[in-house]
Formats: sequence, C-alpha cells, structure tokens
Amino acid sequence: MRTLIQNCKYVIRVLLKAPVLTFSAILILGIGIGANTALFTVINALLIEQLPVEDPDRLVLFEVSAPENFDYGSTSGSTKVDSSGRLRLTAFTHPSFIRFRENAAGLADVFAFSPLTLNVNADGRSDVVKGQIASGNYYSGLRLQAVVGRTITDADDTPAAPPVAVISHRYWHQRFGGSPSVIGKQLTINNTAFTVIGVTPANFNGTGEVGSAQDITIPLGWEPKIKSDPKDSQTYKPDNWWLQVMARLSPGTTIEQATAKLNTVFQQSVIEQSAARQIKTLEPQNYPLLKLKTGSRGQVDVREEYAPSLSLLVGGLSLVLLIVCISVANLQFSRRVDQGREIATRLALGASRWQIVRQMLIESLVLASIGGGLGILFAIWIKEVLLKVEDWGGGNLNALNTKLDWRVLSFTALLSIATGIICGVVPAWKSANTDAKILLNLRSGARVTSRSLLSRILIVTQIALSLALAIGAGLFFQTLYNLKRTETGFNAHNVLLVDISPESNGYEDKELEQLYPALIEKFNTIPGVSAATISRIPLLANTRFGRSVYLREALQATPDANGRIPPSGNVYVNYGYENFLDVMQIPLLQGRPLERHDDSNSSPVAIVSETFAKRFFPNESAIGKRFTFNVKKPDAIEIVGIAKDTKYDMQRREIRPMVYLPWRQGMDQMFRATIELRTSNDPYSIVSGVRRAVYDVDKNLPVSNIRTQEEQADKTLHAERLFARILGLFAAFALLLTAIGLYGVLAYSVKRRTNEIGLRMALGADRRAVLKMIFRQGTLVTLVGLSLGLIMSYGLEMYLEKTVKLSSMLYGVKTHDLSTYIIVACTMFVVALVACWFPARRATKIDPIKALRVD
Repeated sequence: MRTLIQNCKYVIRVLLKAPVLTFSAILILGIGIGANTALFTVINALLIEQLPVEDPDRLVLFEVSAPENFDYGSTSGSTKVDSSGRLRLTAFTHPSFIRFRENAAGLADVFAFSPLTLNVNADGRSDVVKGQIASGNYYSGLRLQAVVGRTITDADDTPAAPPVAVISHRYWHQRFGGSPSVIGKQLTINNTAFTVIGVTPANFNGTGEVGSAQDITIPLGWEPKIKSDPKDSQTYKPDNWWLQVMARLSPGTTIEQATAKLNTVFQQSVIEQSAARQIKTLEPQNYPLLKLKTGSRGQVDVREEYAPSLSLLVGGLSLVLLIVCISVANLQFSRRVDQGREIATRLALGASRWQIVRQMLIESLVLASIGGGLGILFAIWIKEVLLKVEDWGGGNLNALNTKLDWRVLSFTALLSIATGIICGVVPAWKSANTDAKILLNLRSGARVTSRSLLSRILIVTQIALSLALAIGAGLFFQTLYNLKRTETGFNAHNVLLVDISPESNGYEDKELEQLYPALIEKFNTIPGVSAATISRIPLLANTRFGRSVYLREALQATPDANGRIPPSGNVYVNYGYENFLDVMQIPLLQGRPLERHDDSNSSPVAIVSETFAKRFFPNESAIGKRFTFNVKKPDAIEIVGIAKDTKYDMQRREIRPMVYLPWRQGMDQMFRATIELRTSNDPYSIVSGVRRAVYDVDKNLPVSNIRTQEEQADKTLHAERLFARILGLFAAFALLLTAIGLYGVLAYSVKRRTNEIGLRMALGADRRAVLKMIFRQGTLVTLVGLSLGLIMSYGLEMYLEKTVKLSSMLYGVKTHDLSTYIIVACTMFVVALVACWFPARRATKIDPIKALRVD
C-alpha cells in the first residue's frame, strides 16, 4: 500500500510537469466518459430500473398470444404481430380479469388498471389530466403506501362507495403546492365530484409505459359512472380488451406454474365472451394463450421498442470512447518521449520492466479517475440535453428517475478504470521495452524516439473509426432530410391544433351536434383566424383509425373457418367537419365536398382518396359507387367525392386508401376531437383567443395539447431526428479528436525530423518541397485510414442490418449509399488536410542553421 501511495504521489508530480497535455487528456476523457454515463443514465431509466415497490421481482405482467386472425373485437392496449406470426395483446376484458381474481391460485394479488384522460376541475380551474382506472387492490398488490393519507382499497371499488381519488406526488406539488390540506379536497372529474384521499410517493409514476405518469387514480368500479352514457362503459362490453393486468406471485410459485393454472381459466372466459358476441365457437387450435412475464418494470412495450435504437446509440458511443482512448494514448506517447531518458536511466539502474509498466498504468488510471469525476459533471449536463433534444417517443421522460444512482456511478467507475487501462497499456508496454539501443542513445545524448510507427497505426485506426461513425450519422441525416421533403398532400403552414374531450364533461350525441358548430362559429370571430374546422384525428399525429372495407363482391365470398367473410381490404378512416378538406387545403379532384345536410337523417356518404379509388375501382369512376364497413349493411356508404392522396399518420408510412366521413354521421366517434385553425399570421398569436372562445361556449371544457400542425408533423420524426442529432454530435466530436490526433502525429514528426529538414533546406530544398514532404506523410496516413474505414463501415452496416434491421430505420437511402460514403470520406479528407497544414507550415519556417544545431 505504501508503494502504491508513493507511486501515486510521483505520478501527480509528473502530471503537473506537463499541464497542457494533462489537462487535454482529462478533458477528452471527461467528455467521453460523461457522454457514456449520460446515455447509460437514460438506458437505466428506460430499460433497467424496476418499480419502486416492495419485492418488484415477484410481480408478473399478463399478455395474450393468439393466432393472427383472432377476432378480439377492439382494444385500447398494444397489439403487435411477433416474429412467429402470432398476435400479441397487452389488454384484457373486464370479465377475464374477474375470472383471474376468482381463480388466483398461486397468486397473492391480481390487479388491473387502464389509462384514462380526465377533465378535472379544481378550485374553479379546468385541466385535462392523465389519469387511470385501477382495481381496489392495485396499491395493496404493489405493496405501496401513500405518503399522505391512504390509497384506494377494495372497499372503495364498488359503485355504492363514495367516489375517491388518489393523486401523484408530482400533481400534488404542481397543482396544490404540496399542501397537506389536499386530503379531503373535492375534485370534479368528468362532472362527478371525487374526494382526494391520498398522495403516492415521489418516485412512483405508476405501472404504465415508461415515461407515462398517471396523476389521478380512481376506482375501477366508478368507470361506468364517469361516462356520459353508462351504456358506453367498457366494463360491460365483452369485446373490449382494455384492462392491463398484473399480479404478485405467492411465495414458492413460479411464473410457469401460475401460467399453467390460469391459462385454462383465461381460455374459458374467451369462449364465454365469444358466445356472448354470437361468434362462431373457436377451434382448440385457435385458442388464445395466456403469457405471464416479469412485471418488475411495469408495462414494457415502449421499453422493447427503444431497445434496438438504444443499442445502436450505445454502439456509436462505444466507437467514440474507443477514439477517446486512442487520442489519450497518443497524448501518452508524447509524454513518454519527454520521459524517455528518465525511463532509460531507471532501467539502467536496475528497475524492472513491471515497475515501469506499473507506474505508467497508475498514471493512466489517475488521469482516467480525474476524467471520470469530470465526466460525472458532464453527464449531468449531457443527460438533460439527451432528454430535451427529443421526447423519445412522446413519453414524459422528465417523469423518469434519471438521477445518477448507484448503478450509474458504478458504471462510471468501471468505465473510468477500463478506459485508464486501455489508454495506458500500449504506451506502458512500449516504454518498458526500451532496449540497449536506447541506452546507447542515452550515452550520446540523443533523444529517445520510438513512437512513430505505433502512433501512425493508432491514428489510422482513429480515422477508420471516425469515418464509420460519420457515415452512420450521414445516413440518418439523409433520412431526416428525405422525410422533411416528403410531399404530405396538404398545407401544414399557419395551422394551430387544439385538443378537446367533450365526452369527459358528459356530452352526448345531441349535445355534440350543438357544441361543435358553436365552437366553429366562435373560432371564426377570432382576429387572425381565416378558417376553423374539427376532425376526429389530426394529420401526421402517428395515430390511425383503421377499418376493414367490404365491396359487394367480398360479401358474396365464402366465410372462412371462423365464420368470417374476408374483407376487400383495409383503409384509414377519419371523421371531420364539412370544411375539413378545404381548411387543410386537400384538393378535391372529383365529385362534391361533404355538406351540412350529411347527417344522421341522410344516407351515409364518404369522400375517398385517389389510392382508394384506384385500388377498389381501377377501371371505372368511383363516384356513386358504394362500400361498407359492416357485412350486415351492404352498400351502406356512397362515394360522393375523390380527394388527393395525403400522408395520414406519419411521413414514413406508405400512402394507404383513405376515407373521409362526415362527423354528423359518426357521432359515436366524436367524443374527442382536434380543432384545426388556419391563421393569417403566427398561429400562437391566437391562443388566448381560442381559450376565451372555448370558455364562452363551455367554461368547464378544457383545451389541451396546443401546437402547430408543423410541430405536430415534426414530432413524428423524433426517432430520425434523435439519431441524426446524437450520432452527428458523436461524429463531430470523433472528427475533432481525429484531427487533433493527426496534427499531433505530424507535429511530432516535424519535431523529430528537425535536423533532417534543416539539412534538406541547407542543401537547397525549397519550402514547397518541405511542405509537400509533410503533406505526403499526412495524406498517406489519412488515405490508409479512410480505406480501412470504408471497409469497416460496409461490414458494420451489414451486421446492423442483420441484428437491428438498419434499413427499416432509414428512408429514401440505402444502407450502403454510395453518395453518403463519398461525401463523408471527402469531408474527412479535407479536415485531415487542414490538420496537416499547420505542422507542414511550421516545418517550412525552420531555420536551417538553428535546425542543424538541434541535439
């Protein structure tokens, strides 16, 4: 230990003798380690961190695996088709949940929850709040206690119990200032008075998807009562899969045992629900299967979605860290040149090679430790940048626990140690292998120089890695550029979007028929508003409403084994005000627009897109033709117009057949809506007028999610923009380090060859010849590095295509895009020439007489 302390003291004295090199190494290490720590912090919050509850590893999450053609009805959960071709559902019907609770052998608790948007009025102010419905045993199943008051219990989960609510710690502070008097406060939720009974802990954001934070929780039994019409309650619908279900395993019970016991119960409940829906009895091979998996992190769909993306970013940042190590290793070589005589002297006096290596490694570890400490400070800043640069899929990641906890600090410590070893091992090994020639040079007073070849190898590697990283960034920049230039089919400029949820305030069909025209009339009186309209779903919001469409020929087809008639195809659907196409400036190519008289008392009509007309009526005019969404109502809907194709949900997705329906003929779908306001100037200049207009119509109807159509469209590009920005930042940093490294290699070469350059100039060589000599050396190193980098990039992209389907993340550009390769390689070559210029210029200014006198 005493020897180690002495070595550390000696190392610190050595480092202080070269403050510029020491500071440069610490700064480079701090940025590299800090960036990796910041990204790991986000990864920890997104993919690793468990729920802050008692024994989270005993929690299990329920899912469904079913044949792809399984007729489940409707769902508000996630639906995906897995790699085996089976349908995966994350939600269950209320009857299935009840059966689970009644047959919970091996499970200590089975509880359910479902996200819900709530209109909340407190102290005279209305807000739209993210909330959830939860069973009475939700908190007891999680083993979670309130920090103030109490949580919901089974006694609260009955229609006869007084209406109560639990609020989140964040909402408590944001809305009520953290006052303890919040307990007992009345909240009007969807026109029903609820009493606040408790506040959850600060680090608990619910069991929903990562980044979600449900601020108000009300009992499951009150779900029918907060509906404007109890008949619309999801509780009573056997074809509505809307509840997320979790459970806590009893001691000694495994996931496999619980799955085996509950699978039969689940299948029986599905058979009963199919009978209630009058669906043909399922064949045994078509039964859905219950799947249980760990629920320690809550819902995991978003986590699984981000896993490949984050792995790609981790790979990019790993390249950056490797480049950092190479840069610091080159700086270490520079220090070893100055220490050459000292090292040779110690070897001559009997020091062992292990002692030399140990000292060098301690020096690197000290540098890396200081750099790691600085990296933590950088990580705090970089982490905030990572969270703010994108919304990472729309979740509220500010609600995540992105603090530097023990996992993050442990990661930083291990990363610092690993980086120190990687940076120091090669220079230490090289220095310790000083041979007799160096001792002879020492006696003659010559400098110890053994760096050149290894430094060139390192800089070639650095150039190759930087090129691979820059090409990856270039592919994503090209993708983002292509998506931004994609023709959307409508005019997104000067349009303000505002969301409203009338259903939460008890509006029914007849009241909605009065509300929407009243709002439109008010909006049209706002100065700066040129036109106002309303639609069920905004354009380019990454939200879609799909339906199966049937033509007469399809209705005459033979039903399949499940008694279903195969549809003619699938289409996207949107309900809108009669002037929706006009306000969004979507051209009507044929026929007439939707009109005021297209209501529930008239025949159903629709405007379809060009793609719809071409696909379903390829050789004839679609005007006057009919189709249906309901096999029991053939020829229900008449096509009265054809509109230009538009991008519906996102720019990346291919254009699909589109159907525009009049809102008065779909009142059951208009319980929520988006207001579109086209303005003559800045859309945000009318926000206060919009709020006043809504207040004048209904003071209890809150508005939410105010944004422009351009911002809405831009939001769908979050993933592409995330990769382009972060990989671009990585590439820029790597390129800077590479340029500095190349400069250092050539500067050292000029210094080493001072005598030679002086002799050449004394014998008649002009400055141009010297300049050409240094440039030739730098250019050769650069070209070798670029060649290796191109080969490395090609192989890396092939690997990424096999592992994370890189091509699916790109748009309008191939993984091996030749133009990207050429542009990035040429850019790096130009940067390398600039880096070569400074040492080359210095070489031309060498005084031959002084150079010949150099030792």
